[in-house]
Amino acid sequence: MIATVINAAAIIAGSLIGLLLHGRLTDSFRAVVYTGAGITTVVIGVQMALSGSQIVFLALSLIVGGILGTWWRIEEGILSLGEMLKRTFTRGNGGKDFAFGFLSASVLFCAGAMALVGSFKAGAEGNYDLILTKSVLDGFMSIVFAAAMGMGVAFSALTVLLYQGVLTLAAGWLKPLVSDALLGELTGVGGALVLMIALNLLGIAKPKTANFLPALILIVLLVAGQGFLRAHHVPGV
Repeated sequence: MIATVINAAAIIAGSLIGLLLHGRLTDSFRAVVYTGAGITTVVIGVQMALSGSQIVFLALSLIVGGILGTWWRIEEGILSLGEMLKRTFTRGNGGKDFAFGFLSASVLFCAGAMALVGSFKAGAEGNYDLILTKSVLDGFMSIVFAAAMGMGVAFSALTVLLYQGVLTLAAGWLKPLVSDALLGELTGVGGALVLMIALNLLGIAKPKTANFLPALILIVLLVAGQGFLRAHHVPGV
């Protein structure tokens, strides 16, 4: 767990630095930060998305997951949480920015392979190298994100602490179930979600990224189902 705590602390530290910039940026400079963060996020998202090889599974996960997320109103729930946190921790009309920053940073910091594999290595092998490397990367990205989107980015440390903490504690049980194929497809869907964040940052489109979060569960079910059918020698799989 110590590596995950360090990761969360790095995000908070980076966010605090970014917040110092956030309050001092004019609109023109803030636009520059948004563009820089958006382009960086595009690069990260493309790299992640190319990890997947099952384009049909990717499409099914995103479409069905998006329908389910819209039905369950996940995005609206997170925005409501942002409004509540805004009233508690911020002043002014910043609830939407708070929620967007929290959501964007949470997806970026948790959707990649480093979070999954690093947590397994930390929990099952006591090897913290990957999570510590991730902590440095997340710390720098949180500076950029917090400078653009404000305090909500810092609260993504709670998501990282919960997500990676659970994976670390359950590593001995979960690690044998995670194949390279599953890891690749899961990272690919995560990359698609990161690209949605990039589109928002660049102002190209406004997809409701949170509504697509069920895709991460669906891709696991699809890959597991394919593995089961192959193990039982079902023709055409």
